[in-house]
Amino acid sequence: MNTNTSLAVALGTVALALSAAAPTQAEAAIDGVRGSSFSLTAKPAYISAPDGASIYSWGYTDGTTMQLPGPTLIVQEGATVTITLDNELPGAAGNTSIVFQGQEVTASGGEQGGLTREAAPGGQVTYTFVANEPGTYQYHSGTDVGLQVEMGLFGALIVEPSTTPAGCTASAYGHAETCFDREYLFILSEIDLDIHQMVEAQVAGPGPIDVGEGPFASEYWLMNGRCAPDTMAESGDLTLPHQPYNTLPMMHPGDKVLARVVGAGKEMHPFHTHGNHVKVLARDGDLILSETNSSHLAGPDLFTIPSLPGGSVDAIFEWTGEGLGWDMYGHSPDDAMEAHEDPDDHGKPIPVDLPELSQMAFGGFYSGSP
Repeated sequence: MNTNTSLAVALGTVALALSAAAPTQAEAAIDGVRGSSFSLTAKPAYISAPDGASIYSWGYTDGTTMQLPGPTLIVQEGATVTITLDNELPGAAGNTSIVFQGQEVTASGGEQGGLTREAAPGGQVTYTFVANEPGTYQYHSGTDVGLQVEMGLFGALIVEPSTTPAGCTASAYGHAETCFDREYLFILSEIDLDIHQMVEAQVAGPGPIDVGEGPFASEYWLMNGRCAPDTMAESGDLTLPHQPYNTLPMMHPGDKVLARVVGAGKEMHPFHTHGNHVKVLARDGDLILSETNSSHLAGPDLFTIPSLPGGSVDAIFEWTGEGLGWDMYGHSPDDAMEAHEDPDDHGKPIPVDLPELSQMAFGGFYSGSP
């Protein structure tokens, strides 16, 4: 197994880390930009991989620094949303554009392309839609989609509901069965290094860029634009200027964690959470309702979410530690119980000897659990 593959396989599973932080972290929110009017620019930059690779890529920005994935756009249900796109890609890249899945979009400016209106090099185009339905959606280039999305021109759109049911801290869809305590976004994608290198070799030329019709073979698998272990670095880490979003969900036992999973690449990604199944709420922004009682949800409990290219899944993860057979808090039998603790496990010691600190620090990756 080569180094690239090893790094990629490290992303094959996701574990939710227990948080010992103050309760204010129970309000964990997704990094993004809020509002109803956005200005995005398509630009080139080099992203980083943990094996030391510097990979030529394209992406969107709402400022001066290109990022991958593009800024997460967070809007309110019912809002009229306007996005202006400027094309600062190299001239050889040609036109670019954005399509917003699940939205009825009106476009102006630029020139008509195959899927929507496009911005020529140095040009601009504007998109407008009403965010009628809450949910998790994807946006991406609608021009030469196979190439431009591969290069990094994609991001997430989150439409928050206009109402929150009584007793909810927050709700994904304004429905009582979609309440949650914390939310995290997972944008899954991959990189075919050969394609990126072919594009890099042609960007100084007259264009159009041609990468041929060869087989697609990805070498890097990304979550929120990062490969493990960079996924654990803080959001906005200065060593990853073009990959600002981290992927380290944390929770308290008993929290309801909303996972917004977006398939932004060409491959299906099996997205697995350790410790418990997830309850699927919606796919592609559509709630899964019971056929016999439309007031109840009927999404499946899944051990692994199949994240499909171009699709999104919203799911709730809960975990209390019940049934472990040992006390995950390390209590003695006389200690008070935690709110969500299993009485049968209270005060029971962990049934293994934990390794020395030096082994944990200098050995392989180790979570601290048996």
